[in-house]
Amino acid sequence: MYRHSREIAPDEIFLDSKNLPQFDMAQFEGRLERPLGRKSLLVLGAFFCLVGTTFLLRAWRLQIADGVAYAEESEENRLRHAVVFAERGLVTDRRGESLAWNATGTKAFAERRYTARAGFAHLLGFVGYPSRDAAGFFYREDFVGEAGVEQAFNSTLTGENGRRIVEVDALGAVVSSSIFSELTDGSGVKLSVDAPLQEKLYQTIAATAAEYGFEGGAGVIMDSTSGEVLVLVSFPEYNSEALTNDRSTTTIERYRSDSHAPFLNRAVSGLYTPGSIVKPFLALGALDAGVISPGTLIVSTGSLTVPNPFDPSSPSVFLDWKAHGATDMRRAIAVSSNVYFYEIGGGFGAQRGLGIAGIERTLRRFGIGEPTGIELSGDAGGTIPNPLWKAEHFDGEPWRIGDTYNTAIGQYGVQVTPLEIVRATAAIANGGRLLTPTLGTLGENEAASAVSRDLGFRKDDLAVVREGMRAAVEYGTAQGLSLPGVPVAAKTGTAELGVAKERVNSWVLGFAPFERPRFAFTVLMESGPSHNTIGGVFVMRQVLEWMRDNRPEYLE
Repeated sequence: MYRHSREIAPDEIFLDSKNLPQFDMAQFEGRLERPLGRKSLLVLGAFFCLVGTTFLLRAWRLQIADGVAYAEESEENRLRHAVVFAERGLVTDRRGESLAWNATGTKAFAERRYTARAGFAHLLGFVGYPSRDAAGFFYREDFVGEAGVEQAFNSTLTGENGRRIVEVDALGAVVSSSIFSELTDGSGVKLSVDAPLQEKLYQTIAATAAEYGFEGGAGVIMDSTSGEVLVLVSFPEYNSEALTNDRSTTTIERYRSDSHAPFLNRAVSGLYTPGSIVKPFLALGALDAGVISPGTLIVSTGSLTVPNPFDPSSPSVFLDWKAHGATDMRRAIAVSSNVYFYEIGGGFGAQRGLGIAGIERTLRRFGIGEPTGIELSGDAGGTIPNPLWKAEHFDGEPWRIGDTYNTAIGQYGVQVTPLEIVRATAAIANGGRLLTPTLGTLGENEAASAVSRDLGFRKDDLAVVREGMRAAVEYGTAQGLSLPGVPVAAKTGTAELGVAKERVNSWVLGFAPFERPRFAFTVLMESGPSHNTIGGVFVMRQVLEWMRDNRPEYLE
C-alpha cells in the first residue's frame, strides 16, 4: 500500500480573522494549547490536599470529638419542646357574675376579657401577655398581673403551664406531638364586690362630675362588720381590655397625658383634704380624753377671735360657716360647727383642747396616716400635720394655734384617702373595731373573726357620736340622705382648695341602717366649683335609693 502525502500549506495551520470570517477569540478559537507547568501542578495538588485534610478533621470532630453533643443537639432539633399555656383563673363578683374571663382565638394562649360594666378598671386592673422574640419563641411564658385584682391575686389566678414534645422532619414540618407535662389552670377568685351596685355608684359619680364641673371622684362601700368591700370605684378610669390587648405606646401615652389622671386609683391612692368629715373622729377623741362632756355647750357667734399679743389691733379671726349659737356635741356634729371644733381641738379660754398632739393621736388611732391593708397596690397612708411636718415643709416656721384650729376642721395639711375614711367610719358604726378592708369574700366564721383591732372607745361615747351623725341626716348638713325606710347616719365635708379657695372637695361619709349598721360608705367629689351646692350627698342619695329598690337586704 502506498501512502500519498502532500505538502501542507501554512494557511491551513495558522488561521486568522482574515482567512476565517467566523473566528471567535472569546471561545479560544485559533489559540494553541499549552501544557500546565510543574509549579501549577504543585499548587493545585497542595490545594486539594488542604481541602481533604480539612474535611477529614471536620468529620473527626463531628463524629468522634463532639459526636455525643451534636447527636443530642440533633435530637433536640428533631424533638422540640413547646409550651402549653394554662388558662388564667376567672374573676367573679359576690353573686357569681363574671368580671374577668378568657377567650380562645388564633393566639397560642387565651386572651383576657373584662366586664362591659362601667367602673371596674381600677378594681380589676389588667395583665401582660406571654411574649415572643423575633424568631417566634416565647421568652416570657407567664401572664403577669400589672394592676388591680389581676396583680393582687396573681399567684392564685396564674396556673402552671404544661409542655408538649413536637417531632419535626428535616423541613420543620410537624410529624407528631405528645404532652409530657400536664398543665394546671389557674384558680378562680370570687370578689366581695357587688357588680351592679359598683356600676351604679360609678355612673352616678361620672354623671355628677360632668354636669357640675368636678375633676374626678371616688367612692367606697364596705361591710362594717367584716371589712368586705362591696364597692370601690375611681373616676375617671382607663379601659382594662385596651391595656391588656393593645400595649401600644400611643394608647398608654394617651392615658398618661390626660390631665384628669385616669391611671390614678383615687379610692386607694388619692390623697385629699377632708374638711369637716374629720369632726366625728375628733369628737370621740375629745370625749375619750375627757376634754369635754357631751352636754357641754359652746357658743358659736359665727367666728372665734384670738388676740394678737404683738398687735392688739390685728387679732386672728377663725370663721364658722354660720352662727350656730349654743351647741352641744351632738348638735355640733349635726350642723358642723367650726367654732365648736376649734375649741375642743385647740382650746380657747377656759375650754381645754386636744392640742395638735392629741389630734394626731386620735386620727392615727382611727388608722389615718397608715395603709389600710387592702390587697391592692398603691394603698396610701394619709398625712397629719404637726410641728415637725410644718418645720420641714415651711422652712422652719413655728407651729401656731391657728394651725391647730385649722387641722381640727380637716384643713391645713391634713390629707386622707377615701379608703382610710370608710375604714374609720366603719369603726364608729361597729362599736370601735378598726377592720382591714378586703376584696375577698369571707364565710360566716371568717367574717366573725375578721382582722381588726379594738380602738378601746367607751360604748357611751361612740353612741353620742353616732347620734350626732344621725341628727345630721334628720336636721343637719346631711339632710339630703333622709329617705323613707332608709335610716342613715352621716357627716358631710367641704374642703376648700388653694389660696383663692375657688374650688372644693365635696365629701360625705356615713353608715346604715342606723340601729344595726350593715355597711359604711364614703363618696368624694374632687375639685369642683366652690359655689356649687351639689356634691357627695347628691351622689350617695341616688345610690341609697337604688339600694332600697334593688338590694333591700343591705338595709335590713
